[in-house]
Amino acid sequence: MEILQGFVDAVVGIFNSSGLTTLNWQNYVMIGISIVLLYLAIKKQYEPLLLLPIAFGMLLVNLYPSIMSAPSTEMIPLADYVKDHTGAIQYPITELNGAEYVNYPTYGGLLWYLYQGVKLGIYPPLIFLGIGCMTDFGPLISNPKSLILGAAAQIGIFVTFTGAIFLGFTAAEAGAIGIIGGADGPTAIFVTTKLAPHLLGSIAIAAYSYMALVPIIQPPIMKALTTKKERAVVMEQLRPVSKLEKIMFPVIVVIIIAIFLPDAAPLVGMLMLGNLFKESGVVERINKTAQNELMNIITIFLGTTVGATASGQTFLTFDTIKIIVLGLIAFCMGTAFGVLFGKIMYVATGGKVNPLIGSAGVSAVPMAARVSQKVGQRENPGNFLLMHAMGPNVAGVIGSAVAAGVLLNVVG
Repeated sequence: MEILQGFVDAVVGIFNSSGLTTLNWQNYVMIGISIVLLYLAIKKQYEPLLLLPIAFGMLLVNLYPSIMSAPSTEMIPLADYVKDHTGAIQYPITELNGAEYVNYPTYGGLLWYLYQGVKLGIYPPLIFLGIGCMTDFGPLISNPKSLILGAAAQIGIFVTFTGAIFLGFTAAEAGAIGIIGGADGPTAIFVTTKLAPHLLGSIAIAAYSYMALVPIIQPPIMKALTTKKERAVVMEQLRPVSKLEKIMFPVIVVIIIAIFLPDAAPLVGMLMLGNLFKESGVVERINKTAQNELMNIITIFLGTTVGATASGQTFLTFDTIKIIVLGLIAFCMGTAFGVLFGKIMYVATGGKVNPLIGSAGVSAVPMAARVSQKVGQRENPGNFLLMHAMGPNVAGVIGSAVAAGVLLNVVG
């Protein structure tokens, strides 16, 4: 009979500690959302390198919330601790009601430790290091005017920042929400961890979702703001860029930005360091490591832990809905301002600039540039805009980092 009772108690204990009793409806909703995101990442291949780990991190934390639990301390009676341990006591001792207790640290959840790289602002700059190793700034150097289009696409960030304040968010929260418009996931995470870490899950998922949906969101805006004649413009071939120019560019950029906008230095500095690895030609092993092994490792840690911040209790709120809507507005406005400034350049150059390349001013590299190419080729099959669009595209990477620095300086 005692054996049977022990078995029943064991079964009841397992059931009481299972997700069937510890999870609530918010967790189950988020599990469903994570499965949808996994489908989009695997089946539709929407930014799978980031969306897949984010979705799986979201799945894990809603199945097992303790995977993100922070370490704490357990008060153990001093006599019990001494009985079970040898050597000097390494932990603080507290006296309570005449008795002494050892403050023994407990272990946190697995993803909590990995998340410290996000919280401390380590992962996003390392991602920028890898991006720099894979980025060719040649189109931007060859056509410096494209820097204007990259800057124009950041206007949506600041317009949305203002709108978020009117909707009741604090200045810091509004800054983190507005940066979604840059279509740059690492920058959005970097800014959010410093300004509004409690919104990280919502903002990161919105940022990466809109990055993945660039081929769907941008074309209607591009077509609505341009004429068939403008979309069919064939641009002249870019001039060749020397190796010396490519080596000097990252050094000059980091000097200027670090002096005038120090808050942007961690992102821009690592971006330019990675690019210098690439263009110098003397550190090929480091270059390959930074853009492959290191980039892949950091992407896994970053994506999984960011997804793990989206527990049902914190994600399913009315503020999240507002953030997702504001993020979409920011992204659409960034695209629209880039195209509109492209139209201004079209007029100023007498029809030599195709306004479509302005949409690539958001920093979703190289997807936004490919969208410019595809939309342009639909109007004129002989049109090749990819390299022209890469100028605003890589300018958008720098622009989003600069915008982040401005926001951190103003509201941080």
